[in-house]
Amino acid sequence: MTPERAEKIRDGLFELRCAAEDVSTAASEGASGEELQSLCDELVRMARELEELK
Repeated sequence: MTPERAEKIRDGLFELRCAAEDVSTAASEGASGEELQSLCDELVRMARELEELK
């Protein structure tokens, strides 16, 4: 694995964690189902992009 690819994966994992935290925060603050769905859709999109870096 190249250093550049490793850095992209690390960056992607950080972004994924932040997105997961956003979902958690929104849920604990009583976000609407529509807002939670949007955040979850973004989380899944980011995970799929990260998966493609393997």
